[in-house]
Amino acid sequence: MGTRLLSATALSAVVMVAVAGSPATASDVSESRGYRKAITPANMVRHLQAFQSHAAGQGNRVAGSPAYEASASYVAARLAEVGYTVSNHSFDFTFNADATPPVLARLSAPAATYVDGVDFASMTYSPNGDVSAPLHAVDLVVPPGGTDNVSTSGCEAADFAGFPAGAIALIQRGTCAFALKAANAAAAGASAVVVFNEGQPGRTAALSGTLGGPQAYSAPVVGTSFEIGAALAGGVTNGATGVNARVRVDRLNEVRTTRNVIAERVGTDPTKVVVVGAHLDSVPRGPGINDNGTGSAAILEAARVMAQRSITPRNTVRFMWYGAEEFGLLGSAAYVSSLPTAEVARIKAMLNFDMIGSPNYVRFIYDGDNSAFPVGPNVQDGPDGSGAIEQMFADYFASQGLASAPTPFNGRSDYGPFITRGIPAGGLFTGAEGVKSATEAAQFGGTAGEPYDRCYHLACDDVANVNVTALDQMSDAMAHVLLTLAKRNFDKSPLVDPAPVAGGPATGGGGGLHDHDEEEA
Repeated sequence: MGTRLLSATALSAVVMVAVAGSPATASDVSESRGYRKAITPANMVRHLQAFQSHAAGQGNRVAGSPAYEASASYVAARLAEVGYTVSNHSFDFTFNADATPPVLARLSAPAATYVDGVDFASMTYSPNGDVSAPLHAVDLVVPPGGTDNVSTSGCEAADFAGFPAGAIALIQRGTCAFALKAANAAAAGASAVVVFNEGQPGRTAALSGTLGGPQAYSAPVVGTSFEIGAALAGGVTNGATGVNARVRVDRLNEVRTTRNVIAERVGTDPTKVVVVGAHLDSVPRGPGINDNGTGSAAILEAARVMAQRSITPRNTVRFMWYGAEEFGLLGSAAYVSSLPTAEVARIKAMLNFDMIGSPNYVRFIYDGDNSAFPVGPNVQDGPDGSGAIEQMFADYFASQGLASAPTPFNGRSDYGPFITRGIPAGGLFTGAEGVKSATEAAQFGGTAGEPYDRCYHLACDDVANVNVTALDQMSDAMAHVLLTLAKRNFDKSPLVDPAPVAGGPATGGGGGLHDHDEEEA
C-alpha cells in the first residue's frame, strides 16, 4: 500500500465521484441487508478481544508463535461450531524479529539515543551487527522536492562513488526498494545503513520496513524518520556529515512452520470460487488488533453468519486466514503458488480486508483498475475485473450516502499473489501510518494532520485502538460485495472493468505502507 497522499483538489474530485457514481441497484442492496445486519459489531469485537487475549503472554501474535497458533485455533473452533470443515495449509518460512532491542544513537554533540519503535526500527531481515562510525550522506534531497517520490538516494551504485569503507551510509527513502539501497551501500563498503523517510506529507514518520529476505552482506540496516535523518545529515546531501553514530541490530533468524486456515461454503456451482481473505498474524511489536484482527474478525463473522442463516451461494465461497503476511505476504504466496492452473481458473474473484477499523479512518477502496494510482515498473496491474469490484464497493457506499476514496492497488497485501496469477481482486482499507489531510477530514471526519492509525505496528494496537464505527461500515460493505459475488452467474456476467471515469486519473496516493513493503511506489 502506497503512502503518497492525494492533493486536496484530486482527493475532493475522487471522493465526490465515489459518492455521485452509479449507485448499487436497490434490489442488490435490499438482498444483502439481512446478511449485512447480522454481522454485528458486538460479535466482531468479541473476536478482537479473543485475539488480544492470545497475545497477552508474549505481546504479539506473530506467525510461528504460540499466540498465533492460539488465534488460528480460535478461528477454526468458531467455524466448526457452525458446521464448517476447516483445513490448514502449512508452510515453512524464515522467521525474523528483534532478539534484543536495536540501537540508533548520535555519538557526536549533541548526543542522542533514539527510541526503538518510536524514532526508528530495525528492518526485517537486517543483518546483525554493532557499529560505531562516521555517517556519510548518499545523494539526499533535503528538503524533499514536490509531493511525489523524487529521491533516488542509494538506488544506483554510482551514488556511492568515493564512499569511505567502514562509514555508515545515510540514505533517503524514495523510488527503489530498501533492499536495493542497502545492497548498494554494503557493496560500497558501508558498515551499517540508516534509511530515513523522504519528507513529503505522509512520508515523515519513522520507517518500519523490510529487506524482503535474508541478506548475504553484514551491514545492519535501520529505518528512521525524516526529522531525525535530516538532523543527522546536518545540511549535507553528499559526503561526510561530521556526525558519528552507532547502529546495533540483533535479530533472530530461523525457519519456522505456520499455517493458513481455510473454510468453504460450497455453492451450487462448485466450479466457481470467490476467495475472501485476511491475514491473521501481527508484527512482533504488538498484538495487531486493527492490523489485522479487524479484517480477520470481519470475515470470521461473514463466514459464521452465512452458515447460521443457511445461505447457499451460487459460487463456492472460500474464507481464508493467512499467516506470515507481515514477513512479506508469505502465507498467501505459499497458497497461491501451490495451486495448479486448473484451480487458479476456478477462482473468479478475491476479496481482501486488511485493517478496516483504523481510529482516524478513511473509507479506502483498492484502486482495482489503477486509474487513480497507476502502478510503477515491475508492479502487477490489476487484472480485468478488479475495477469492477472497486466499482461495487464504491456503488455500495454511495447507496448509503457515505464517501469513499481509492487507495493504491499495487500488490502490497494478500491480494498481491492472486493478481500475479491473473485473478481479479479488490478490498477495503482504513489507513495505516499515513497522515489524514484536511480534505479527508472534511469528507470523512476525524483529525487532519494525524495518522490514520497512530498505533500502527505498535504495542498500543489493541482493542481500544479500533474504531468500531469504521469496522461496522466497512464490514457492511464487505458483506454486500461478498454476497453479490457469491450469487453472481459468472458464465452470463463475467467481471469486466467499467470505462474509466471522465476527467482522467487522480495523482498521489492514499493510505499507508505495511511493514512488509520493500518497494517504493
